[in-house]
Amino acid sequence: MASSHTSARRGRSGRRVLFTVVAASGVALSPLPALAAPETPETSQEAAALIAERGHDLEVVTEELHAASDQLTAQQAAATKAAAELKAAEAAVVEARDHVREVARSAFTGEQLTSLQAMLTSESAEQMIERMGTLDSIAGHNNEILGDAQEATVVADEAKAAAEKAAADAKALVDEVAARQADLNTQIAEYQAEYDRLSAEERERARVLAEQHAAAVAAAAAERNASQSASRADRPSASSSSSSSSSSSSSSAAAPAASTPVVAGSGAAATAVNVAMAQRGKPYVWGATGPGSYDCSGLVKYAYAAAGVNLPRSSSQQATVGRAVSRSELQPGDIIAFYSPVSHVGIYIGNGQMVHAPTSGDVVKVASIDVMGSITAMRRVG
Repeated sequence: MASSHTSARRGRSGRRVLFTVVAASGVALSPLPALAAPETPETSQEAAALIAERGHDLEVVTEELHAASDQLTAQQAAATKAAAELKAAEAAVVEARDHVREVARSAFTGEQLTSLQAMLTSESAEQMIERMGTLDSIAGHNNEILGDAQEATVVADEAKAAAEKAAADAKALVDEVAARQADLNTQIAEYQAEYDRLSAEERERARVLAEQHAAAVAAAAAERNASQSASRADRPSASSSSSSSSSSSSSSAAAPAASTPVVAGSGAAATAVNVAMAQRGKPYVWGATGPGSYDCSGLVKYAYAAAGVNLPRSSSQQATVGRAVSRSELQPGDIIAFYSPVSHVGIYIGNGQMVHAPTSGDVVKVASIDVMGSITAMRRVG
């Protein structure tokens, strides 16, 4: 009996702990930045700037969606566990009732003794008091067993309700962030269409202006050189075109070559660097984790997964793994996080450079660690 009593109390304590944990881990629906009303660009340059701006907004929202999805998965698992706990508690109540009946049946060599029977069949006052005390002890013990089991059921039922609410809140958060993501995708598509339209119009305007300018130059040359042939009148234009082409070639030739990154030599960091570097040229796609395309945190997770290290999905969570390092301590393989709150990450490869998936329309590539602006966190995994 004592062991059953102890077991019941332990079960009740464990379920209380579960309820506390589930209730404390309720989802906080943190407010997200409000999206500005779409602007109407008047030039392709303005449209390109809006695409870049909304692209960064989308990267932030996508990273929040990763975190919200992870939270939803955890809350759904907690709800499933709580449902199992409730089922076990309900089974424990049935078992406790059966146990009480068995105890009552077996008391005093199988005879079902009542208080009245104890008084009538006792041969002395002492025997009656002893029998009455025994009956009281049995009743008290039985009531305690039933009470513990029923209390455990109540606690488990509350835990299940709390876990289901937490999962519902997490699902609502995922839906909210996903709606913002869809809105941003729509805005970007609209700006891209505007960019294409404006760019085409600007190219047409530029062509017309160039033709008008060429006609004016030709007319002026013809007026000054009325005695010369049309071929001589056209020569300055050809010379100008040749000069422009030469200047363009010279400018292209003068472009500085990218510095050679230093890669790690061994271990998980080395594997992560090498795997990430092997993804260069693959397109950035929001929410992608490879191997054909990536977003920023997807690339970091993929590279470290190849090294046997399971990182969180979102950039904000990746910015908390491992231990913090300073800029002077950076080593190839360290994770570098940007913006506040964190919404972009890359993998350091040495010489002040990182490999990262920048944004939509771009590809995985090597860049300076200062290209994204101020660094929020630098973390060493392992």
